Amino acid sequence: MSAAPLVAVLDYGSGNVHSAVKALVAAGADARLTADRALIEEADGLVVPGVGAYRAVMDALRASRGDELIDRRLAGGRPVLGICVGMQVLFGRGVERGVDTDGLGQWPGVVTELDAPVLPHMGWNTVRPDAGSALFSGIEQERFYFVHSFGARDWLLQTQPPFPQPRLTWCDYGAPFLAAVENGPLSATQFHPEKSGAAGIRLLANWLGTLRAD
Repeated sequence: MSAAPLVAVLDYGSGNVHSAVKALVAAGADARLTADRALIEEADGLVVPGVGAYRAVMDALRASRGDELIDRRLAGGRPVLGICVGMQVLFGRGVERGVDTDGLGQWPGVVTELDAPVLPHMGWNTVRPDAGSALFSGIEQERFYFVHSFGARDWLLQTQPPFPQPRLTWCDYGAPFLAAVENGPLSATQFHPEKSGAAGIRLLANWLGTLRAD
């Protein structure tokens, strides 16, 4: 039996990360909350959690040089998974209550307030994954747990062969927004898999299954 994949959960000061570690362990990972640069660079996968305001998460990432670690992994084709605000900061900018903040810029686009009559979007919702999604294999009809008021409402990245087309998953709350993205080594979910019960564990297990696929 092969060893469990080593997953580093980036410890940069974001709150409520222990549930993510526990969920990854339940999904079959050797998961470690860490700021150790060597371990983060060598791990099979890196998870970037995020809760709170976009600017606060970006400030904490930059203060800990977490942005550099994410860049280095992706430059080497090493898998990264962003969760909640950890997904939002992968885009070019975030605008929250008049505060405009540069993101990590892995994907073009702006994170803005959801177009919905009641905010935050909090609770369980269905999603619409693209055909062939690895993350949602076998759980396409399941519900996932969201708690957020902001999100990416457009996908602007244009890809040309030989690069594969990203797999996009949408959710409807007032208007469509991106619930998940699978783009080469970089994946992300707006919802919280660690709070999504058995479906969330299955999604994390699906992601773990991609780490050593090649």
